[in-house]
Amino acid sequence: MNQHVLALQSDAEAALAARAAWLHFSAGKTQGEVAELLGVQSTKAHRLIARARNEGLVRVFVEGPIAGCIELEEQLKDTFGLGHCEVVPNIDDGPLPLRTLGTAGARYLRNLIESNRYSMIGIGHGRTLAAAVELMASVDDCKTRFVSLLGGLTRRFAASPFDVIHRLAERTGAEAYVMPVPFFANSVKDREVLESQYGVSDVIGMARNADIYIAGIGEVDRNSFIASGGMVEAEDVDSVVNSGARAEILGHFFHDDGTHMPHPLSDRAMAPRLADLRAHKIVALVGGTSKIQATQSILAGGLLHGLITDEATARRLVIAKSGRGTGNKNGKAA
Repeated sequence: MNQHVLALQSDAEAALAARAAWLHFSAGKTQGEVAELLGVQSTKAHRLIARARNEGLVRVFVEGPIAGCIELEEQLKDTFGLGHCEVVPNIDDGPLPLRTLGTAGARYLRNLIESNRYSMIGIGHGRTLAAAVELMASVDDCKTRFVSLLGGLTRRFAASPFDVIHRLAERTGAEAYVMPVPFFANSVKDREVLESQYGVSDVIGMARNADIYIAGIGEVDRNSFIASGGMVEAEDVDSVVNSGARAEILGHFFHDDGTHMPHPLSDRAMAPRLADLRAHKIVALVGGTSKIQATQSILAGGLLHGLITDEATARRLVIAKSGRGTGNKNGKAA
């Protein structure tokens, strides 16, 4: 592991310690409540609070940017009916702040694993999730299992460079189940044939039984992940762009106002059905100026249980107040 990755992991732990300290000292939460809110074990919450106090993080971070991030979290939860939200200070900017999002996602995934709260986690793929797994430290004695929610092959049947499940298995040594098919089948009939194959049908069943889904959100344009990643042909991209869709999550498309937009491409997706999405807790890792409109769309539809994002994106979402009053079916923290 190089020094750059080690530094990022150290920064992530320091940020988590500051967050724990703010909740304990400023918000008056008990250590048990801090553990629940951060999704960590009580012993780790105690260590984080002690570290923040001993290293002076309370004065440096809690009175400054972290407190502002937590205020944004509460605003986003109230506005969009989220059960869980994490906002992290930006350490890089631009259309897609991968270093910021990757650090936040790595910490969230590690906390989920260490909490032992979920036996099976469904994982999407994309640039932000790939960055999160790349920055996540190795985990020993991982009891959590992972299952891919999407086909991991491009149209040329090459492995997608943003397929997360293989990297996650390497980092954790956990059981990780791959969907060894393209993201999009050539036709609805081909999808049905692929889904019926031995092994593929088993993975689909595991995905439907997963306790929680972790996914990215895609913008709908000709530079999007599904277009640039070789997932579909150019005419398919043009069809979706011309349809007026503004966001994509796990193979499904949505309008500005968050309503689901049926599309022939979704019918061919080797991905969960819309009913599966609505029946599960979905936590999205997303941020950056290029994803604002798409994130607003998904939040407006009330599909998300949780959101992990950067501070700059959170502020834009709060200002826009898209989806005010939109409810969410899930009310428990991830």
